[in-house]
Amino acid sequence: MTNPARGSGDDAPHDDFRLAAVALGSNLGDRRANLHAAAARLVAIPATHVVRVSGLFETAAVAVAPGVDPGPGYLNAAAVLRTGLSPSELLCELHGIERALGRDRATQAHGRARVIDLDLLLMDDLVMNSAELTLPHPRMHERAFVLRPLAEVAPNMVIPTLKRTVAEMLKKLGNEASDAKEGR
Repeated sequence: MTNPARGSGDDAPHDDFRLAAVALGSNLGDRRANLHAAAARLVAIPATHVVRVSGLFETAAVAVAPGVDPGPGYLNAAAVLRTGLSPSELLCELHGIERALGRDRATQAHGRARVIDLDLLLMDDLVMNSAELTLPHPRMHERAFVLRPLAEVAPNMVIPTLKRTVAEMLKKLGNEASDAKEGR
């Protein structure tokens, strides 16, 4: 995936900006176009600059329960952002991008096929657990489809609850992490 232009305007990075990691996924419609559109919209988030976006990785869909059709395979990517927004504000912006690209969270719920899925994974060393958001993402370290693209753009980013880097957690997953890279 080509890296979109960095954010613009008077919101240049300063000391209170944090690095944030975002997972991107799509398994409905034109998956590649969906991910490119989402990455392009990240640039428009206020007080936020896109640092880097990974390539695309093909991942087989997994059924969330026996007898449930997992749907078509996913394309996954990751982005690193520098943002002055709070975690809640950034999450709100990510959900706005999902809505703009056609995701209805009521019908495209967890474990179901979706046109776009944007998950806030990390914000520096912040640890939080609220009704709307848990940081770091509670299952990111178990998911090769999250760690693989993130390791491409931020291998040394630390998962604060585990005190291990993204690259270390990917290595720990071993063979599960052998998802094929699709390209950009």
